[in-house]
Amino acid sequence: MKYLIINGSAHNGNTYKLQELAKQELAELDARAEFQEIRLRDCSLPFCLGCSLCFRKGHSYCPHNTIIQPIIDGIEQSDGVIFSFPTYNMQLPALMKNLVDHFCFIQHRPRYFTKLALILTTTGAVGAKNAAEYLAGAARSWGFNRCYLLPVAAVSWNDYKPTNQHRKQTNKIAKQFYEALAGKKLRSPTLGTLIPFNLFRGMSYAYKPGTEYAYQDGVFWEETGLIHRAYAPQIPLPIHKQLFGNLFFLLGKKMSKSMIVTYKK
Repeated sequence: MKYLIINGSAHNGNTYKLQELAKQELAELDARAEFQEIRLRDCSLPFCLGCSLCFRKGHSYCPHNTIIQPIIDGIEQSDGVIFSFPTYNMQLPALMKNLVDHFCFIQHRPRYFTKLALILTTTGAVGAKNAAEYLAGAARSWGFNRCYLLPVAAVSWNDYKPTNQHRKQTNKIAKQFYEALAGKKLRSPTLGTLIPFNLFRGMSYAYKPGTEYAYQDGVFWEETGLIHRAYAPQIPLPIHKQLFGNLFFLLGKKMSKSMIVTYKK
């Protein structure tokens, strides 16, 4: 299987050691494992400008698209994605947060419904779990079906040596991640995932071509056919979740009439 590592570390320190341990575990489980690594520190990705071009015209108009597009393509072409980053001040470091900011449009136009993620992070003492959960929430809003978390308190300043407990934890999470990928069984989305999906689906009606503030959201939901579904067609969705999703779709459609997001043309 193909694994894409998105490395949000500024140097090869504690998190890199954990990342390499996870790679080793996956390679032992998957004899055909292929790893591609994107190191954000080498991408020279400028900060998001907040220009809204990705929302209005499409992400290809982003002034940083030549950097962003290969990452988007890499995710599409992979079987599993590994997000690797240190936790600073109980949150993502700037390198990873900057990527999340550039991916904000994907929350409005989700697409990675068949993708699974392994999110690993280290911190000196506390906050790794919070940071991992934040990125997992972002990934789920992009469509990721499942996220496996590996937050570790290294209690070290660049001299981290994985303990037996951390090795066992890494083995356990890597095995769960691999087995989920190999089994190709996709889970039904949670209610918490269905709410934003269907709110954006409903609100897209206000941005269809021909409306005053037409932009890419209105085009995306129509062209993909997702405008007619409570969730992506390749993901199992029981009837009660379909009803739940459609309820929030109607709410989003109603809200769109009074909450149109304007922009300066």
